[in-house]
Amino acid sequence: MSRPILTAAEMRAAEAAAIAAGTPAAELMERAGAAAAEAIWRFAGPLPALVLCGPGNNGGDGYVIARRLAERGTKVRVAALAEPRTPEAQAARAGWRGAVEPFAEAAPAPLLVDALFGTGLARPLDAALSNRLRELAGQARVRVAVDLPSGAATDDGALLSPVPDFDLTIAFATLKPSHLLQPAARHMGRVVVADIGLQADSMLGMIERPVLPGPGPDDHKYTRGYLLVVGGVMPGAAALAASAAARAGAGYVVLVGEGGAVPEAVVRRPPEAFEAALIDARVKAVLIGPGLGRDTKAMARLERVLESPHTVLLDGDALWPIGLDDRLRRRKATTVCTPHAGEFREAYADSGSKVEAARSAAARNRQTIVYKGADTVVAAPDGRAAIARSGPAWLATAGTGDVLAGIVAARLAAGLPAFEAACAGVWLHGRAAELAGPGLIADDLVAHLPAALADCA
Repeated sequence: MSRPILTAAEMRAAEAAAIAAGTPAAELMERAGAAAAEAIWRFAGPLPALVLCGPGNNGGDGYVIARRLAERGTKVRVAALAEPRTPEAQAARAGWRGAVEPFAEAAPAPLLVDALFGTGLARPLDAALSNRLRELAGQARVRVAVDLPSGAATDDGALLSPVPDFDLTIAFATLKPSHLLQPAARHMGRVVVADIGLQADSMLGMIERPVLPGPGPDDHKYTRGYLLVVGGVMPGAAALAASAAARAGAGYVVLVGEGGAVPEAVVRRPPEAFEAALIDARVKAVLIGPGLGRDTKAMARLERVLESPHTVLLDGDALWPIGLDDRLRRRKATTVCTPHAGEFREAYADSGSKVEAARSAAARNRQTIVYKGADTVVAAPDGRAAIARSGPAWLATAGTGDVLAGIVAARLAAGLPAFEAACAGVWLHGRAAELAGPGLIADDLVAHLPAALADCA
């Protein structure tokens, strides 16, 4: 994780700090509009444009964009929802020398630029306004949103009103949560970040390509990471996880359980060898849950794993009883949990945005959470969190979660701290899916992990 993601409040604080340090608010608006105009020009070229301006500072950015595009020779029209309210937006309006049409009467154009409302929108748009925006967007060839599409909330991915599909969204200074969180993210198109000279940091960031150096000359299979995978009643799931772990960099993978095809390099042990394998001091991490089952024998094995001093990753069936007691709070060793939405709701019963829910569960249960989905969120007990860019939609197929569990467990066994291992695993999983292409099955992800790993060297 490296690129910060700012909430609406954090963005306002960053702007206030820049103004207090001597940068006029009007200068920030000019930078934003200029950067956005540059991005629009590069994306759409000299298409005749209609810029929609709201009454706030997002609208002010729109007036600057219109002026800058016109200076490049673009045919630009501006339609305003209302007169500008802030001094900066009023100055930007004064700098636009062309006509300003009423929003309700504006004719469509090949290029639509939505600068009506951006960061901080807190209520639904008027129905007539929303319908008109979608009508104009539907008649445009290229649609661009300034900061956020009008109708999208900033912090939680919610849609306050129906939102058209945009081809390009230009974020100012940093990404905001809704650029990555669903359902808002699906309407953004390509998202670019325009540098406007703000300095900001946050406990929330974007999951990016990790740096994972290869083994050194003194490494061997045990120093690279001894991972124990505990199987159960559905052996194929554990086999997928173990295969993924072996391909994702673990030095030694032992699968306790019967059935399921694995590479010859994965060491097989029968179910009765579970106790002996668990107490092996060389074990660096344990993965339990994929295909485990929920019978008495499975739950007994889960209890033993949770009692162990090992770093543990819980997935699938191992997540089922988490919400029933406080075992995770009592664990002193590192624990990582990888629930999908249904498992998360059953285990944690949290509300709020996906980021807030994951952070709350991680802090309360003293574990690292990988809250899976099209907008996977990783959260650590100390409040750090990260959001992944949406992975390929063809990841929605059986077994891909087992593969992710194996990848993250491999990075844990290799010695990465839990939060970093989880973020690295999520990135590798998405990259392998990109390399595998449409129509992938979970086995294909395993085959493409070495190439994904090579991208991180």
